[in-house]
Amino acid sequence: MQLTDVLIHLDQNINETEKENIIEQLRAVEGVIAPRFNKEREHLLLVSYNSDTISSLNLLNEVKDKGYKAQLVGL
Repeated sequence: MQLTDVLIHLDQNINETEKENIIEQLRAVEGVIAPRFNKEREHLLLVSYNSDTISSLNLLNEVKDKGYKAQLVGL
């Protein structure tokens, strides 16, 4: 297993319910270990995942497929 982190920047303000929904939806994706929002910069989503199972681009698309504007941020 190759543990990797990716930072996803959401281009819009989202409320706590939406954040919880995104986290729950990502947790259901095979290979995702720990999705969480940055408490100080609430538009940043950090996702720890198994890169042998899923790619950062697939994770970004999971967020975008839910209707959010987002992009990957280099770590």
